[in-house]
Amino acid sequence: MFSFFKKKTGDIPPEQDNSESSLADSSLTPHESSEVSPGNIDASSGIAKQDTEKKQSWLSRLKSGLAKTSANLNIFGGTTIDEELFEELETALLVSDVGMPATEYLLDELRRKVKEEKLTQPSEIKTALAALLTDLLAPLQKNLEIGRHNPLVIMMAGVNGAGKTTTIGKLAQHLQNNDQTVLLAAGDTFRAAAREQLAVWGDRNKITVIAQESGDPAAVAFDAVQSAKAKNINVVMVDTAGRLPTQSHLMEELKKVKRVIGKGMDEAPHEIILVIDGNTGQNALAQVKAFDETLGLTGLIVTKLDGTPKGGILAAIAKNHPVPVYFIGVGEKIDDLQPFVAEEFSNALLS
Repeated sequence: MFSFFKKKTGDIPPEQDNSESSLADSSLTPHESSEVSPGNIDASSGIAKQDTEKKQSWLSRLKSGLAKTSANLNIFGGTTIDEELFEELETALLVSDVGMPATEYLLDELRRKVKEEKLTQPSEIKTALAALLTDLLAPLQKNLEIGRHNPLVIMMAGVNGAGKTTTIGKLAQHLQNNDQTVLLAAGDTFRAAAREQLAVWGDRNKITVIAQESGDPAAVAFDAVQSAKAKNINVVMVDTAGRLPTQSHLMEELKKVKRVIGKGMDEAPHEIILVIDGNTGQNALAQVKAFDETLGLTGLIVTKLDGTPKGGILAAIAKNHPVPVYFIGVGEKIDDLQPFVAEEFSNALLS
């Protein structure tokens, strides 16, 4: 059984009736009991089969989503390992937005492996590259831990069009499916459409949304935290207006939102997550650097990886500015947002 979130040991969330199931319903390993009543049917094999089917479905969607990037890297059909192959690989990695530092690292390591392990076939280079990519990406793999604060306050940031509000809605539903009560704060007070979109997600999932038609986004965030504390809500997610890192006055506003949240609850926000569009390539790396310097990011969610030829951007992030990637998205459905697993991602890139 694979994990969608990591739960802090010892915390037992309040029971919640969630009649609709999704991938997330089986993503947390339940507490195992040694008691077996006579006559009980062991359903573990059936559950394991369902988990396997869901996992295979996700891997299929991941490979399909990264097909354009994978096509860039499909250069291992030859019969010899020579300098021409390495030159082709260098071009393919750069076109896939792996970036120069990560590309140079991977090529140097591959050359070392060819020499030390006496590799002779391009297919062996492909296998070695998959292993190197997995090792490079492994530090980014980290589960979002729930249950360590009540409420757990998550501040979401990103540029316009990254899919931030939609991601909040999907993540809220996954949290509910993992027995977490959720409250949303519509901190994008600039765009009525953003508030309306968040309200739709709230109505769909029966989640309270704290919003104002206009005003101070920091005040909205503060009110949401206070409301969650009063109602014993497990998780608060604070939406913020999309902004470019070059808009210094708007970046300062984000700092204010963070400070005011901290006044509402000690040590909050506990998570500061940047949502980035996987199609933006090297620009995504610039966003990570800028938002991290401003806010101190705890994690990333990379969206819109389906159909992009720039899936190598995660390798660039790993090499240049390694911030954990909690989730990746390859489509519009809720199950198209899943935890980032380095080996799965590497294999999909080179499938």
